[in-house]
Amino acid sequence: MTAAFLSCAPASAQLRIGQPSGFTGSVAAGVKENTEGAKLYFDAINARGGVNGQKIELISVDDRFDPKVTVEVARELITQQKVVALFLNRGTPHAQALLPLLAEYGVPLVGPSTGAMALHEPVNPWVFNVRATYQREAAKAIEHLASIGMTRMAVLQTDDSFGADSAAGAQKGFDQVGQKPLLLLKFPRDKPDFAPLAKEVATAQAQAVMVIGSAGNTANAVKALRAAGSRAQVVTLSNNASDGFIKLLGEHARGVIVTQVFPNERRIASPLIKEARELATAKGLDGVSPAMMEGYAAAKVLVEGLRRAGPSPTPRALRDALEGIRDFDIGGLTVSYSPTNHTGLDFADLSIIDGSGRFRR
Repeated sequence: MTAAFLSCAPASAQLRIGQPSGFTGSVAAGVKENTEGAKLYFDAINARGGVNGQKIELISVDDRFDPKVTVEVARELITQQKVVALFLNRGTPHAQALLPLLAEYGVPLVGPSTGAMALHEPVNPWVFNVRATYQREAAKAIEHLASIGMTRMAVLQTDDSFGADSAAGAQKGFDQVGQKPLLLLKFPRDKPDFAPLAKEVATAQAQAVMVIGSAGNTANAVKALRAAGSRAQVVTLSNNASDGFIKLLGEHARGVIVTQVFPNERRIASPLIKEARELATAKGLDGVSPAMMEGYAAAKVLVEGLRRAGPSPTPRALRDALEGIRDFDIGGLTVSYSPTNHTGLDFADLSIIDGSGRFRR
């Protein structure tokens, strides 16, 4: 089994939460920021005595961003570590690979770090989403580009379920504005060669390019586009809304548009942001990133479910408690679930990376 490490493990921990996610590989930067955000909230709760007198232990395990490994380590988290829930795993194919396991053992997955529509419709009784869908983000981005006069827009998508799902959202955006994609090009998730794709985009004189892929692949795609002479506006989705992604882009970061699924991480008028920033400052951190806010919000929802499930909750009791949440205010945004709706939030926004390497709204 891949070596596990404890991200948040008080000595008296009683509520074990399992997080199989890509702590190495092309998504590592965002995953680490997701986890750091979740730990901000878990640590604050544990410092106040935990949930119903029980402290939370987050067991984070590297799945190397490989869906097969995701299932292997998740099974061990459930059967050996006896976790009450799986939490904040990264990746659409990875979350989909977990679905049979959730049903087999009756364990909920809370706050998967993916906006896959397949986790929303049809409703899975064991999956509780917190963030908006990729389709909503992608459609919003295409509609924005059209509103500022873009008529030649290309789409580069990873050839997996995440890419197909997000591209379907982009198509909804194109349909809304009465356009068609100039190019729709696919690339493999593992070790893609972007040079020929970038040449096609440059030759077609695309005004904008939506890149649907992991942080590492998207950064490499942007570099290939610039090397091919394309000056097209690049837009990507919130799976890349991390400071680590900006670092991967390097000199090519400025001007890249990234969709967001939480309020501006510097907007202290937002109670959610203000609360997280104060906890981050107390830990000596320099603010919070969008990826941290995704983890933070997911942690708030999970803790509320644990609180409602009572002392020493079983996975099924947690599932039932989560499904009973109505209009839960996480800080200016409300989360509700029901037997027919496990979507959580529907917030979507756009940001652009400025010259100082920060997301601006």
